[in-house]
Amino acid sequence: MAPDTSTQIHNIGYRSYDGPRLGRAYARKSLFSQSLRGAYGLGRSAKSKVLPMLLFAVMCVPALIIVAVAIAVPGSTDLPIKYTTYAMTTQVIIGLFLASQAPQSVSRDLRFKTVPLYFSRPIERVDYVLAKYAAMASALFVLTATPLLIMWIGSLLAKFDFADQTKEFGQGLVSVLLLSLLFSGLGLVMAALTPRRGFGVAAIIAVLLIPYGAVTAVQGISYSTGNTGAIDWMGLFAPITLIDGVQTAFLNADSIFPGGQGPSAAIGVVYLLVVLGLIAGSYAALMARYRKAGL
Repeated sequence: MAPDTSTQIHNIGYRSYDGPRLGRAYARKSLFSQSLRGAYGLGRSAKSKVLPMLLFAVMCVPALIIVAVAIAVPGSTDLPIKYTTYAMTTQVIIGLFLASQAPQSVSRDLRFKTVPLYFSRPIERVDYVLAKYAAMASALFVLTATPLLIMWIGSLLAKFDFADQTKEFGQGLVSVLLLSLLFSGLGLVMAALTPRRGFGVAAIIAVLLIPYGAVTAVQGISYSTGNTGAIDWMGLFAPITLIDGVQTAFLNADSIFPGGQGPSAAIGVVYLLVVLGLIAGSYAALMARYRKAGL
C-alpha cells in the first residue's frame, strides 16, 4: 500500500524564543503607559492630538492670566482665586476631556473585540482594569494639576509667602487627586458599558452634568426658601459637589454651594466616605464588566 503523501510537515523557519519573559508586571506597565499617552493623542494620528491638547491649553490659559494679574497688580499678597477653586470653575473642560478620552481608552477594545486577546497573555483582568483606571486618573491629574503648578510658580515669582502658597498648593493637589480618581472611575464605567464611542461620550456627559444641574437647582430653591439645612445633604448627589464638599470641610476651600457655606467637618466625613465608596464601586463595576467582556 503506497504511503499517503497528501499531508506533509514543512519546516518554515520558525524559531523558539529563548529570551527573558517579562511577565504581567511589564505588560501592565506597558498598557498603562500606552493608555496614558493615548489620552493626549501621543503615539496616535495628528488628528487625535488636536482635542486633548486644545483642552489642555484651554485649561492652562486662565492660570497664566491669574499669574499675570497677580504679578502686575502692585501690593498683591495672594492669588485672585484659591487653588481649590480652580477645578470647580473649569469643570466643563474637565468633563469634556473625560468624555472624549475615556471611550477612546476602553470602547475600541470592546468594539474590535481585542479584550480576549489581552487576557490570552500573562495579563489578567485585574491588570487590565488597574492599568486603564490608573492611566485615565493620571491623565486627568495632569490636566487638573498643571494649572495649579503654574499658579504656584507664579506666586513664587510674585514673592508671595512661600509657606502659605505651598500649603494651599498641596491642598489643591489633594483635591484634584480625589477628583481625578472619582471622575475617571465614573467615566470608565460609562464608557465600558457600550462599544459605541458616541454613546459613551453622551453617557459620561450626562452623568457629570445632569446631576450637577439638578443638585444646583434644588440647592438654590432650598437657599431661597430658607431651608439651608438641606443644601449640604443635596451635595451628595453630584460628582463635582461631592468634591466641593470634601475640600470645603477638610481643605479650607471656598464652597460653590449657594451662600458659599459648605458642609461642616462632621458632614464632610459623609462626603469623603461617599467619594471613596464611589471610587471603590467604580473599580468593582469595571472588574465585573470585564469578567464578561474577556470571554
